[in-house]
Amino acid sequence: MKKNKRKSLFRRVPRDRDGLASGLAVTALALLAGFISLPLIGLVLWTVDESSWRAITSPEARDALLLSIKTTSIAMTLIIAIGTPAAYLLARASFPGKRILDSLIDLPAVLPPSAAGIALLLTFGRMGLIGKPLGLSVTFTTVAVIMAQVFVSAHFYVRQAAVGFSQVGREPEEAALVDGAGLFGAFARVTLPLSFPALLAGAVTAWARALGEFGATIIFAGSLQGTTETIPLAIYNTLQKGNFDAAVALSVLVLGFAFVVMLVARFLTRRAVEFKE
Repeated sequence: MKKNKRKSLFRRVPRDRDGLASGLAVTALALLAGFISLPLIGLVLWTVDESSWRAITSPEARDALLLSIKTTSIAMTLIIAIGTPAAYLLARASFPGKRILDSLIDLPAVLPPSAAGIALLLTFGRMGLIGKPLGLSVTFTTVAVIMAQVFVSAHFYVRQAAVGFSQVGREPEEAALVDGAGLFGAFARVTLPLSFPALLAGAVTAWARALGEFGATIIFAGSLQGTTETIPLAIYNTLQKGNFDAAVALSVLVLGFAFVVMLVARFLTRRAVEFKE
């Protein structure tokens, strides 16, 4: 009888621990969700005021939103066009200096945005490393905004894309080559579709980082309405002018825009996963 009681006691202990772990996990998730959602709810509730809605339709808000859409679209086009083959090479090839290049690509992730802006200024500014010999300067232009966005966000896409490419087995590619497809054909018909969820996740993460870029942009490109003043800079400028309602309205504007893009990306990712399976 004592042995049976001991056995039943030991059987209950793991279950009790599992219940405790599940409870802690649920509590942690609830705290995290609340910590993220409450400030967002506060933003939305503040815009119930009529003056906030007028601020959303102001010329400054419209120009900032259109500029952010334009610059992030161009930045993402460049990141995908250059980052996709770069990520494939990092995932599939071995060459001297690969670890150094791999680490170099991730450096912007730990570099403060203000330091990134200074680095870009010292390189592409009028007296910079490249700007001075060529007699060119892209500072205080829309091009500078795009360069800053690419610099701080490219590594998000390259890292996710490299992981996606590394998870695609060699067998499907080899089968495509046997069927007569060339290297590019195998990549376009096999590797790219199979790694598409990872590519899309990386693109969305990189786009979100580019959309929220502030430090490197304000140092390297400045803040000129219609030229370099993106949504983050417009929020900061309106707040500095004492127009709190306009700053809140702009924050809600970029929140809604980002939310719609994230929903579309989630939908496309789910469809891509279903197609992959």
